[in-house]
Amino acid sequence: MSEAVLDASALLALLKEEAGAAKVADAIAASRMTSVNYAEVVSHFIHAGMPANEVDAMLHPLPMEIVEADQALATIAGRLRAVTVEAGLSLGERFCLALALRDGLPALTADKTWRTIADAAGVKVQVIR
Repeated sequence: MSEAVLDASALLALLKEEAGAAKVADAIAASRMTSVNYAEVVSHFIHAGMPANEVDAMLHPLPMEIVEADQALATIAGRLRAVTVEAGLSLGERFCLALALRDGLPALTADKTWRTIADAAGVKVQVIR
């Protein structure tokens, strides 16, 4: 599969072996994710009671690139609020879209509502399930 940007929901689907996991597995080696979305995944497992060392051991070997959330990316994510507010997208979801927009890559997500804002956001969205 060609390069893609992973949303936290896509990586969670893979790690939890949910529907759509195979699509994420096919894409992960050529994918990237913002540090904000990575933090969402870490937070999910910590909140579920997984010890921090186990979370680290699970995530560390994954081959996707983690892209730091810098000022330029934050600006794009903030501006995307105007076209994503009706769909109820979170700041983390907007960071995923911002990276996809900036890098000209599709965004992989488990959230079907992203389809409703894809054109307005100028991003190709691939729903994994």
